[in-house]
Amino acid sequence: MEGGNVTRHTTPVLAGIYIHIPFCKSKCAYCDFYSQTDRRPVSDYVKALCLELRLRRGYLRNEPVETIYFGGGTPGLLVAADLNRILSEIYGLFPVIPDPEITLEANPDDLTPEYVAGLKTLPVNRVSIGIQSFDDGELQFLNRRHTADKAVKAVENCRQAGFGNISIDLMYGLPGQTVEAWEKTLDRAVQLNIQHISSYHLIYEIGTPLYQKLESGKITPAEEDTSIKMFDLLIDRLTSNGFIHYEISNFAKPGYISRHNSSYWKNIDYLGIGASAHSYRKTSRDYNVSDTEQYIRSIFTGKLPATSEPIDRNTAYNDYIITSLRTVWGISAEKIKSEFGVEKEKYCLEQARKYLSGNLLTYNDDTLKLTRKGLFVSDGIMADLLWV
Repeated sequence: MEGGNVTRHTTPVLAGIYIHIPFCKSKCAYCDFYSQTDRRPVSDYVKALCLELRLRRGYLRNEPVETIYFGGGTPGLLVAADLNRILSEIYGLFPVIPDPEITLEANPDDLTPEYVAGLKTLPVNRVSIGIQSFDDGELQFLNRRHTADKAVKAVENCRQAGFGNISIDLMYGLPGQTVEAWEKTLDRAVQLNIQHISSYHLIYEIGTPLYQKLESGKITPAEEDTSIKMFDLLIDRLTSNGFIHYEISNFAKPGYISRHNSSYWKNIDYLGIGASAHSYRKTSRDYNVSDTEQYIRSIFTGKLPATSEPIDRNTAYNDYIITSLRTVWGISAEKIKSEFGVEKEKYCLEQARKYLSGNLLTYNDDTLKLTRKGLFVSDGIMADLLWV
């Protein structure tokens, strides 16, 4: 994968904290993340989040916290006082570095001038906006509440309030979406002069309204050739406008690579707080229960509603392959040898040989990386490098 100025991450990332806010005004047609539209438990949920932080203060083993991320659901539904309470708890319990990246996910209709002004009173310094499209018909199809103009206004509100690190989410590969319509969305995104864009192909998750429409034959998925053209256009349009393509679905202006998301791809410990949140610290993963009421009840009695899954050496190797090959930093053969042994290093390089000869991978400076051509078949390449 071609890079650019990625020197921001030459020093080790430290640790991260993820806060899951499982409340939404309405459910999007494609979303299978755990969330609910009943917002009556919000007050108790915020109390439970703070209590869980206290219960798990030792999880990160006193590692300095570099990033804090409010994800969802719709974290933008929390008022500034709630966010401040959670952040105050974090700062009181964990060693947060002087210049952390603190991100809040929000929908465009939440980011009114008044709400954004409230955010500026907090240490939140990055806003991630779920826009998905600048085509009103596509937004209606996805059951989004905002219009394209409201999305643009939300970005303007954030910029006018003083936020200099703004990310947006976009989606392509929708039924009936044309390459021309996708190009217009990309053009409008570039014109916003923002710092980061995440862009994902639509996935039909089991149980979602879109999946049900697909199963009943009411919609037809995008053709593979059209999806490839859209991904190709995405890369060309964003990289030609100064974005670094640093992960398969993520693009950033120099100096604005997401520090929090990079922790997931670079084997960094993180603590997940809230219903359905996941935590990771190299030797194990923890999974909180995906039930808000059960989560609150358990936390209020002083019990963590989580299950733990140990990570053995083979799983750790496979995790490294899957996460690292997605990025501009690639797979280090030396790291494989030092952490997983010579046998796995030889296996990985042997499995990679046919992709190197096919110009789907490169191997320079002891590092395997996807080529532009390899990006389009990355899942298959990763699968072949896994230890089975």
